[in-house]
Amino acid sequence: MADALSVIPTAVLRNLSDKLYEKRKNAALEVEGIVKQLALAGDHDKITAVINLLTNEFTYSAQANHRKGGLIGLAAATVGLTSEAAQHLEQIVPPVLFSFSDQDSRVRYYACEALYNIAKVVRGDFIVFFNQIFEALCKLSADSESNVQSAAHLLDRLVKDIVTESDQFSIEEFIPLLRERMNVLNPYVRQFLVGWITVLDSVPDIDMLGFLPDFLDGLFNMLSDSSHEIRQQADSALSEFLQEIKNSPSVDYGRMAEILVQRAASKDEFTRLTAITWINEFVKLGGDQLFPYYADILGAILPCISDKEEKIRVIARETNEELHGIEADPDEGFDVGAILSVARRHLSSEWEATRIEALNWISTLLNRHRLEVLSFLNDVFDTLLKALSDPSDEVVLLVLEVHACIAKDDKHFVQLLVFLVQNFRVDNSLLEKRGALIIRRLCVLLDAETVYRKLSTILEGESDLDFASIMVQALNLILLTSSELSGLRDLLKQSLSNDAGKKLFLALYASWCHSAMAIISLCLLAQTYQHASSVIQSMVEEDINVKFLVQLDKLIHLLETPTFAYLRLQLLEPGRYIWLLKALYGLLMLLPQQSVAFKILRTRLKTVPSFSGEQFNQISSGNSFLDANYIVGGGDLNEASRSIHNGINFASSLQKFEHIQQQHRRHSKMQAQYRNSSTSSTKDVQRLESKGSLTVPDMNRPPSRSLRRGPGQLQL
Repeated sequence: MADALSVIPTAVLRNLSDKLYEKRKNAALEVEGIVKQLALAGDHDKITAVINLLTNEFTYSAQANHRKGGLIGLAAATVGLTSEAAQHLEQIVPPVLFSFSDQDSRVRYYACEALYNIAKVVRGDFIVFFNQIFEALCKLSADSESNVQSAAHLLDRLVKDIVTESDQFSIEEFIPLLRERMNVLNPYVRQFLVGWITVLDSVPDIDMLGFLPDFLDGLFNMLSDSSHEIRQQADSALSEFLQEIKNSPSVDYGRMAEILVQRAASKDEFTRLTAITWINEFVKLGGDQLFPYYADILGAILPCISDKEEKIRVIARETNEELHGIEADPDEGFDVGAILSVARRHLSSEWEATRIEALNWISTLLNRHRLEVLSFLNDVFDTLLKALSDPSDEVVLLVLEVHACIAKDDKHFVQLLVFLVQNFRVDNSLLEKRGALIIRRLCVLLDAETVYRKLSTILEGESDLDFASIMVQALNLILLTSSELSGLRDLLKQSLSNDAGKKLFLALYASWCHSAMAIISLCLLAQTYQHASSVIQSMVEEDINVKFLVQLDKLIHLLETPTFAYLRLQLLEPGRYIWLLKALYGLLMLLPQQSVAFKILRTRLKTVPSFSGEQFNQISSGNSFLDANYIVGGGDLNEASRSIHNGINFASSLQKFEHIQQQHRRHSKMQAQYRNSSTSSTKDVQRLESKGSLTVPDMNRPPSRSLRRGPGQLQL
């Protein structure tokens, strides 16, 4: 310090700390001349002493004017050193950077001015302090004083010029600093950062694209900024990088894909649009690099397919088609399980379009990687079953196609129908609202006969008798009315003449026994009219209830449809189809006379050609005019031959029907008794409570045969 004092006159030092700018400026010029002379003399020790004096006594002083003078003095010293300034920068720059955080805005302003003058002198040698300078400028870009901001902007432009022409700048050392500040919300800082990213990207020797994953998320974050200017700058920078990606032979798609996936779910519309646009380009360009990320990408695309913004929907659908078109191999990193999991998760989406595309993906995976998908079947099967309750018919139909694809294997076919029946049992509304659609579609996608056979087998062993009856009635109605099942109906019509028809009839009969009306319908369809008459005759008083009459009403109306046109034509030959006539008269006798169904059937029977009562009695006794369906080679048949035809033991079948119906009667009685018991118990409790308190026996006491009854107490 003594050396410095001997070099710099006291008056100069005094003026350097004066409150007037002009005096400080003149003093600085004196310092510049002194340092220049010392530099020419090569006396760097004294130069160091002068710099230390300016730093310790002025720049770090408690007096604001001293700090201002110190800053202008350091800049002047640098100017005086000219080409030899580089060796003293370690002393000069740190105190100036320290002043950037000064509480006095004027000091911060002079710090910017000082560093600007220093940078103009040293140019490229300045780069070694770049990170510290960048950090300081980043803070000053958001300074509360506009004058300081303006000074910082001037300095910033100069530093950018120096960096772009320097070959000493280290992008590797700078990127961590940039990444750390990319999520700052201050708009001035954001503008500052985007400006630097744009400038550095314009330098041919600096590979910003290689470090894009480090600050890509920050740029996307700026797309939702409240400032239009910042959004525009960020979008411009992103557009430039995307163009570079298209032209670059080597890009790290993976790390960026993770960022884009997150941003595609942004609440900000512009951010989503930009992210999905990038994803679209990545899918086209990325190739096998993106195989491990396809599940995440699909997870981002599926919701965007239902986006409220049309532009996003269009690009998302295009990207989805691109993904569908790529046939990847699991050995190359294509994770079938992960993609299947994503598709399963989006089956619960609130948007129909997303659910549909999720199902299309499951279908695609089944077609291309069937074995891998089936290995994950337990993870998706329940979700696929729940999707059968989807409010959209299109979704349900697609679900059924997926189920049918799975059910190509016998094991999974059985599993599907078992689970389907279980779902119908648990969710009655599913059977009511979607039962017909589901069964009909499965019959189209799979073999109708096989579907009905397996469902019948499952229902034959059903323990819930009420559900079994409802399910059989539903299946029977579908069988009688669906155009998709016309082939099945034709086969059943041949039950007495065709082995395949007989087997189908017997397969269905086993479970159709749960519903009297279903059995009667089946017999009319199979033209086993004598057995239909026997079933009707076997019915007892308890069977003729409201439920039965409702089902009978439906059947009478169905008899007037094209499905039973053959039956109505057979009535033209009452002598040949006497058992049909008797069965129909049996149904007529069960109907209330004032019902619409009674009037419909009676009107139909009135059109039958006359047939004598004597003939009717003869056929009833089994003597003549046998139904053609029971004649083999003509002639009369005894009772044994009438009970067995084409291998069908009708007597045994009738016993089975009566046995199952007896189970239903017992079940109904038990339910009625339970309801009555519950009602009675409730009434008894209410009556006793109205008379007085109800004493509850102490369960901890030893039991006894009876308890003495006191006033207002119940004897047990």
